Amino acid sequence: MNMPNALLPPLTPHTALFLDFDGTLVELAAQPEAVVIPPLLISTLAGLYHQLGGALALVSGRSLLDLDAFVAPLQLPTAIEHGAQRRNAEGLLISAPAIDLGLALQAAENLVQHYPALRLERKQLALSLHYRQAPELESLCLHTMRQAVECSVGLELMQGKCVIDIKPAGVSKGTAIAAFMTEAPFAGRTPIFAGDDMTDEDGFERIQCLGGHAIKVGEGPSCAPYRCPSVAQLAQWLESATALFHVHGTGAEKASA
Repeated sequence: MNMPNALLPPLTPHTALFLDFDGTLVELAAQPEAVVIPPLLISTLAGLYHQLGGALALVSGRSLLDLDAFVAPLQLPTAIEHGAQRRNAEGLLISAPAIDLGLALQAAENLVQHYPALRLERKQLALSLHYRQAPELESLCLHTMRQAVECSVGLELMQGKCVIDIKPAGVSKGTAIAAFMTEAPFAGRTPIFAGDDMTDEDGFERIQCLGGHAIKVGEGPSCAPYRCPSVAQLAQWLESATALFHVHGTGAEKASA
């Protein structure tokens, strides 16, 4: 049973914090590039990164170029393209093996050509087909992209909020989080992951297997035991944690050592 916002797990100097981006740190927008960065987001992330000794990572379906642009000048540890790529705490980029997206890309491009309200995002190892501006096309998009995946090798389809993601099979936000948790400065800490979408559920499951806490932002069914009603309230939780660190001590000494 989901717990109310007041009972969200505490952030401590021993936390490893993982955060989804769209729908979690920022409100969803009509187009991927149109998201608005809340005024305090960058300073809050910078503060938490320092206070957690670097054990803070973004975990998203977006590309690395997108995320870095949105949170500049920060360059945080980041899992992108639903776990297909990961930049670790040392700045090393780790990628899944290259996969043939040809059939899926062709199917998505044909849909966009016939239905201009659709939006295709081509990434390095994945692609996303957005139908937020044409929700009536959901069934057609799902059917078409499932056929393309079934005729391909090594691909997997995931459906999010008005988006269909095609990525390499066997990687996920959960596998990315698990990999981070084997490395410094994340290893040995209690992990917390906040996300909002069905594409975050594998991350929620893995976090709990690792003895951590999963937070579902917004409405909808979830295996996450904690619930935060909105992006704004998650921001308040993060901001209040930075203030508590100042009172009770932080992991900053480790970060600056």
